[in-house]
Amino acid sequence: MNHLEEIYDVIVVGGGHAGCEAALAAARLGLETVLFTVSIESIALMPCNPNIGGTSKGHLVREVDALGGEMGVNTDKTFIQSKMLNASKGPAVHSLRAQADKMDYTLNMRKTLENTDGLTIRQMEISSLIIEREGDGSEEKRVCRGVVSVSGARYLAASTVIATGTYLRSRCIYGEVSEDTGPNGLKNAKYLSDSLLEAGIRLYRFKTGTPARIDGRTIDYSKMEEQKGDDPVIPFSFTTDRDNIKKNQVSCWLTYTEQKTHRIIQKNIHRSPLYSGDIEGIGPRYCPSIEDKVMKFPDKDRHQIFVEPEGMYTNEMYLAGMSSSLPEDVQYAMIRTVPGLENAKIVRNAYAIEYDCIDARQLSSSLEFKDIKGLFSAGQFNGSSGYEEAAAQGLIAGINASMKVLNRPYLIIDRSEAYIGVLIDDLVTKECHEPYRMMTSRSEYRLLLRQDNADMRLTEKGYEVGLISKERYESFLKKKEAVEREVLRLENTFVGAGEATRKFLSSHGSTPLKTSATLAEIIRRPEMSYDLVYPLDANRPLFPGIQAEVAEQVNIQIKYEGYIKRQIQQVHQFKKLEKKKIPGNLDYNRVRSLRKEALQKLDMIRPESIGQASRIAGVSPADITVLLLYLEGLKRKKP
Repeated sequence: MNHLEEIYDVIVVGGGHAGCEAALAAARLGLETVLFTVSIESIALMPCNPNIGGTSKGHLVREVDALGGEMGVNTDKTFIQSKMLNASKGPAVHSLRAQADKMDYTLNMRKTLENTDGLTIRQMEISSLIIEREGDGSEEKRVCRGVVSVSGARYLAASTVIATGTYLRSRCIYGEVSEDTGPNGLKNAKYLSDSLLEAGIRLYRFKTGTPARIDGRTIDYSKMEEQKGDDPVIPFSFTTDRDNIKKNQVSCWLTYTEQKTHRIIQKNIHRSPLYSGDIEGIGPRYCPSIEDKVMKFPDKDRHQIFVEPEGMYTNEMYLAGMSSSLPEDVQYAMIRTVPGLENAKIVRNAYAIEYDCIDARQLSSSLEFKDIKGLFSAGQFNGSSGYEEAAAQGLIAGINASMKVLNRPYLIIDRSEAYIGVLIDDLVTKECHEPYRMMTSRSEYRLLLRQDNADMRLTEKGYEVGLISKERYESFLKKKEAVEREVLRLENTFVGAGEATRKFLSSHGSTPLKTSATLAEIIRRPEMSYDLVYPLDANRPLFPGIQAEVAEQVNIQIKYEGYIKRQIQQVHQFKKLEKKKIPGNLDYNRVRSLRKEALQKLDMIRPESIGQASRIAGVSPADITVLLLYLEGLKRKKP
């Protein structure tokens, strides 16, 4: 039979948040790119919560934007409420979170994809990979040359990115109902898993879930606490004008489960597929179902339920915190015990979804498979959870797939440079038996990796890759220079201890000066800030267009100077170990005195550096010392 055959530079399999970022990155770098999706309607779909960002996830979105990705830009276009979380705490844990209009988000991202030069979108299920052997003897390696569709068509490319999300052999389950579908009842992908297994790729079976959607007309909001958005709004994208992002925001609502809710769940727990054994996949520990919360925390009187709008053009409301796979009748019974939901009507039942994903330790830090060159992987297919984690991986995979085609160095971001680096390093290094979720506590250097300075950390990398325009880069340099100049000025501007200064400080509950001090020293006082000391600062310059962003950076850099310097020193030590590279073909069986567990783990993961090796579970400091001594011995033997 004759079959279609086409040639591209980059192939992307999957049109979710990871696939969108990967495809856009490749096409924007000038490469002919094709994106395959089982359903056009699944492009940038938000099948679970209707929001982008949140604790630590907001950091990822801003980092994606700083590198030239699209998620932040698209969220700024389509948000219906925006809020800065943890605003009362230190800047390291401030996290932007926006409720998005789900339909608008999908349509706007699809519009962006469809109007990107060099990017082709195909609704087609991919059934297998084209993997060939290259070289001979000890130098033989496997290379991915492209993919085959269910129709038999062959698509060839130098780089392929798999970003299949939760669609591989997926099934949706609630109660006794089990359907072979993807999220939201969309078509799943039935065949690719077999091809992956044939290629020797290790697969996991993971599970996630989503709560019921309620008709907003059947909710009594008077029994709930209103949750409004922020004013002014801080955008996700560094390219969005803060002054032009104002809009009328919708409200979210807070209510709680009650003891009778818990009793209904306990009485029917045997009907939950989570507890009956019908679900084999492992779910996320940090985003448990309501039945898990009730059963594992029996002493807790109530659990928060956030009622969130799905969009401006629908009455559907999302019950955040009430994910479940209980039967339909139990869902109705428990939901109607919640204050404000006594007469609620379900539009879509809650369900759990099982799907195939990989053991991400098969990947290098570039997100390329170690044993299959030219094959990259991103998103929930890598065992992570969340839209933001997916987008971050998709961007890096898309960039590195492109770098391979262009014969340029891969973009590797380490743990000290970004939450993206923490995310990828954790996935490719640490054993993960549940969907991985990003959290601020996972970062050792979170005071350096704040969401507010993502552009300071990553815009230059995005420019070097080719995803940041020259105009945007020059604007960034002006901001960076303004911050540095202003910090220097404040460190060298003195204020006297006169009457006017005394009155000003006393009015703000601050101790009067006994002698002159710099403005920077005053700003470092807990009760003071860059904005507050303005009356003492007669020569403060103006920075048109970026005043608020400059002021934010100046204030943080001065107030947290000591802590920042300490973390920079820690990063220097970290970098030393990261720079000690381990040969990819090292035979660990020759490294004497390695414990058996360490030998097995090192041989399986094949870390790229001593730093990465030290983060592998089961590898002790003593093992690292042995490994270092062995590598030093190899160096001395070289002529």
